[in-house]
Amino acid sequence: MRPAITAAARARRCLRPISPSKASMRQARSMSATTTPPISRARRHGIRPRYYPQAGAALASKFQRETSIFELLCPNQPSRLDCGARTLRRAVTAKSEEHSPVFDLGVTVLGPVMAAFDAFIAARRTALAREGARVAVGFLGRDGLLPYRVWQANHGETGAYIEINRRVSLVGSADTLEPLCELLRRVVRIDAATFVDIVKVRPPAVMKFFAQSPDGIASGRELADALPDLMEPREITDIAAGVRGRLLTYLRAHIRDFDGCTDLILADLGYSASVQKSLRRIFDREGIRIRLHGAYLLTLDDAFDDIADDDTAEGLISDRVVTPHVKRMLIRNVALLEQLCCSTEGSARDYRDGDVLREGDQRPAAQLALATEVQSGTLAYVSRARELAPRYGLQPDADLAVAARWTAAVLGRLLLLPDDDELALLGGIKHDVNLGTQALAPLLDADFVNHSIIARGLMTACTAPAPPMWLAGSFAALSPSHAYLYTLFGANCLPANVFGEALCGTLQVGLFDRNGQASLEAISVYHTGLGDLRLRIPLSRRMAIATIALPLAKLTRDGMLHGITVQYGESAAKAAESSNVTAIAEGRFIDAGLERRGRHFRASSDDGMLLILVDGFEDDVAIYTVALTAFDHDRILAVVDRDGNGAPRPR
Repeated sequence: MRPAITAAARARRCLRPISPSKASMRQARSMSATTTPPISRARRHGIRPRYYPQAGAALASKFQRETSIFELLCPNQPSRLDCGARTLRRAVTAKSEEHSPVFDLGVTVLGPVMAAFDAFIAARRTALAREGARVAVGFLGRDGLLPYRVWQANHGETGAYIEINRRVSLVGSADTLEPLCELLRRVVRIDAATFVDIVKVRPPAVMKFFAQSPDGIASGRELADALPDLMEPREITDIAAGVRGRLLTYLRAHIRDFDGCTDLILADLGYSASVQKSLRRIFDREGIRIRLHGAYLLTLDDAFDDIADDDTAEGLISDRVVTPHVKRMLIRNVALLEQLCCSTEGSARDYRDGDVLREGDQRPAAQLALATEVQSGTLAYVSRARELAPRYGLQPDADLAVAARWTAAVLGRLLLLPDDDELALLGGIKHDVNLGTQALAPLLDADFVNHSIIARGLMTACTAPAPPMWLAGSFAALSPSHAYLYTLFGANCLPANVFGEALCGTLQVGLFDRNGQASLEAISVYHTGLGDLRLRIPLSRRMAIATIALPLAKLTRDGMLHGITVQYGESAAKAAESSNVTAIAEGRFIDAGLERRGRHFRASSDDGMLLILVDGFEDDVAIYTVALTAFDHDRILAVVDRDGNGAPRPR
């Protein structure tokens, strides 16, 4: 009788090795040869492997957004070829110690941008020196401080940081009142003290002008229009001569062998070479033959048509890299970059004995500390990149055309598609207006963008004037999708007939005047490209309307009320165009047959109404705009019937 086989014995029998046949051994050797890892096969031929660090989740997310931006801003260009720029960023990031998120922003984003800009400036200097020129490099303060610090790190003390701004250079170059008027037109509001700080004199007629202005404050445009009647041309020429003399003493004190150089490179963030043009006029008036060459990060190339024949101006991100339409979108949002690159000291207002005299700096200490830390991270990237690039055989800035495209993508991603962490870090920054005023303008204002979308539509909100200074960031504060739509608009990829609004019907609203008299008015109803409904209710001041009765339930008994805004103007057209949009406070609504919770509303019957209490206004016309989403039916199509004469008639 055979002994019973236990489970353990059966398991051991199953694991017993089986002698392979010769055929199976030949097959195994063949498979082994074909499945040898490529690195092992390369080693047999003397080829050594090189391991490149990979991107972590945060950096990989930035790369993904950058690729999307690259393909929008630089279409028809290969987005996978960057001369090793991303590989170097991965290597620097992997070998960098952990720091604060602000420091890391300098390492991962601003560092690569400034490194490419530095290579661009160096190439400009090399090209001029090759022609036999004696070249000096000057970085214009205050935004040029970070590029100057990067230059020092890479090239030592071969450049100068010179604090010349648009205001000082314009006044110094003036031989008529026109440059001063041009400057003043850019100032929103100005008082007598600020004017005196700019021109250093107190013309009696100008002082009387301010005394007659409300609260002693006038708009810059009003002052500019009146100035030719308030000052003699001789007064401005005397002022300009004094500024020129003090400025040239300052330049000779800070630019090595100033009088011996033949060419001066002016490095700055950009954009229209206004300081360069003013400095050219100053040099010409003083008989100085030094050629000027602007080297800018971003340029408005169409502003260079009046550059002197012997001078040049060129941008790393020029019209050869992205379209002028894209460039204007980037410059509209560049205030964030300016604040991160800026010095921690006030703007230049004058010079004395070769030293600069500065304005007081109104920016909060926390903001200055943030900018300093971002700059430290940028310099850390530049230092590590200079060390690691030869080790990995990388030359990301060897082809400046490729570097320019990727610089546009990296910078564009930060300015146009910031992530939530960056919004939290940077959203509190304020922009120093820097025109002799003490004003600080907010970078972010999501409510402003939201109200603009309600009142004027998405397309028009994309063209909103400053403030807010960081318009794309304000869109991003609403949602990432809003920021992407704004970017599509700036890249000329947001068709108006898709994202505009179209007439889809009419609605009767009740208007109650202050005497209790009621009337019915038909208003147009529009649908937007995002499927929302928009209603505009124009009111004349003469109508003395106290209450608007809006029958929301006639449109939908279940929906989302995005908001109600009002715009004012001297006519309906002026009010509709106004970017001064005011949201109606919740306390000015009364529910009649409606149940509202937050933005959501529900009507128990078709008679549900929203009563809007109308505040008095001084302008001739007010336009109330209501934006909502209907939940209880599909979107209303903008289909129109035609009457007997062929004219469209809303259904």
